[in-house]
Amino acid sequence: MAWVGNWQNQFGSILRITSDAEGRIEGNFETALEDSGFYGQAVPVIGFHRGNCIGFVAVGSSATGDRVVSYTGLLRHGKMETAWFVVADQALSAASEGDPAKLKPVNWWRAVTTNVDTFERT
Repeated sequence: MAWVGNWQNQFGSILRITSDAEGRIEGNFETALEDSGFYGQAVPVIGFHRGNCIGFVAVGSSATGDRVVSYTGLLRHGKMETAWFVVADQALSAASEGDPAKLKPVNWWRAVTTNVDTFERT
């Protein structure tokens, strides 16, 4: 299986895999979602693949704090079907309406977001 190339998910985010040598994945990821902590960045991606299975991770920082996202998936019928987890260390929060928001650590149960994406080669 050749993983190298550009993959786009249903929201328009782009995964660029530049190397898949020796079972490793390297490239970068650019989200199309403006409310994402990675928006406007091409964050480096590293991971692994075996057969039709793939897993990769990206980390980054923004005005909304530090984040890590991990994807795990399968190639099925030319589509990369993935489940993902984002863990965010902090979130913007204001003491009351009209006060400026500040980054504050979040509790573990609020730190994790999960969902699924389908990527197709472009």
